[in-house]
Amino acid sequence: MSSLDDLYREIILDHYRTPRNRGELEPPAVRVEGFNPLCGDEIVVYLDVRDGVVTEIKLTGQGCSISQASSSLMSAAVKGKSVDDARNVIATFKDLMTGPSDVAPTSSDLRRLGELAALAGVVKFPVRIKCATLAWNTLSQALDEATN
Repeated sequence: MSSLDDLYREIILDHYRTPRNRGELEPPAVRVEGFNPLCGDEIVVYLDVRDGVVTEIKLTGQGCSISQASSSLMSAAVKGKSVDDARNVIATFKDLMTGPSDVAPTSSDLRRLGELAALAGVVKFPVRIKCATLAWNTLSQALDEATN
């Protein structure tokens, strides 16, 4: 196993053991629930968008290490970003997860993702992709609700 794989594993474990942005937000924050019936992963995204910026994001839920680490990484990646930038991060991450599993992401793709690149190895395990993308799909819905 390469040192990069070790680093990625450590990032995932760190975000699983010490998740960022855990908790709830009071209304008028948007609250959206996501659920993966295949494995039982659950996520609730609380989102506050002001003047087109994700000013606050909080998460609750339970599930496997991949779903929980992905939600933590996601929250850190979009907090403080404009809604458009957050949507671009979502699209970039989902492209990584849904691309061909036999095509490795380029180094520029991984650099652009920052810590999110730690989840790149998930594509080798198609059944885990839904775990990794649950929070992202829920965030996308929350952004839709917050901006409509």
